[in-house]
Amino acid sequence: MYDIKYHTTDISQNSFLITGGAGFIGSNIVEYLLRYGAGKVRILDNFSTGSHANIEDFKNNPAFELLEGDIREMETCRRALAGIDYVSHQAALGSVPRSINDPITSNEVNVNGFLNMLVAARDYGVKRFIYAASSSTYGDHPDLPKVEDKIGNPLSPYAVTKYVNELYASVFSKTYDFHAIGLRYFNVFGPKQNPKGPYAAVIPLFIEAALKDYTPYINGDGETSRDFTFVENAVQANIKALLLDKVDKDEIVNIAFGKRTTLNELWRSIASTSMTAVIPEYREERKGDVRHSLADISKAKKLIGYSPMFSVTDGLDLTVKWYNNQAKM
Repeated sequence: MYDIKYHTTDISQNSFLITGGAGFIGSNIVEYLLRYGAGKVRILDNFSTGSHANIEDFKNNPAFELLEGDIREMETCRRALAGIDYVSHQAALGSVPRSINDPITSNEVNVNGFLNMLVAARDYGVKRFIYAASSSTYGDHPDLPKVEDKIGNPLSPYAVTKYVNELYASVFSKTYDFHAIGLRYFNVFGPKQNPKGPYAAVIPLFIEAALKDYTPYINGDGETSRDFTFVENAVQANIKALLLDKVDKDEIVNIAFGKRTTLNELWRSIASTSMTAVIPEYREERKGDVRHSLADISKAKKLIGYSPMFSVTDGLDLTVKWYNNQAKM
């Protein structure tokens, strides 16, 4: 989709596994790898939140492989990792409200499934293991911007699961000499993000409301702020982290743009781009939500060479156009 190359090495002889590869972020990573000639790109997805539509364009590519299965099953993880050099682990059950409503399933997928993947990747000796961490790990720590080594108490079961991932990665590094990099995503948005269902993220919900001229809901007073991050920036982070020359211990880095946007500002921007005059409706704040979030991305810049190329405004323009085109198809 974007003709920007984030790596300099030849990947034509390398094999990649993207778990959750039919999901939002995963399918964008797959698209990049196939565009630049990866030798093999295998995805593992159970399609509980992923979509066949997200990977439809890849199915005729000879380098693409689809394994339908669940990371909660160890044998499935082992099959997925056979012959793989690099892993980008994106499979997870996201959403704070989902985890509050069903903490057991969130734990089974995000903790048990993650541990299965770590064990299988260790046993197969993969060259690099990158995984989707989360800014929710910062919990109630008040400082802004968020710095990797200063976290608070988690505010939701989802946040607990993502913190446990980091703890397991650290233990595996110390115990098995198996080094992973966790990418703490800050509110990633963009094409292929699902606007449907009870746990849809705010930006696709806002965009769908704007394009269809119906009233969107804003939780709280709208002054809650987030470091919204266009998905292509997350793709860049994954590619750079995957292809690092050397990592000698487990690492955690923030992946964001480095700028706060309030929900009110977000709606105004989307409404302007979509040319709608719809007025949002305000309701109670959600349980488990953090009031403000902003990332310090200096460690990611230094460690993996991360340099976000798409601002929130750029990303929103591109995302609105994508959803608009999808609606016309």
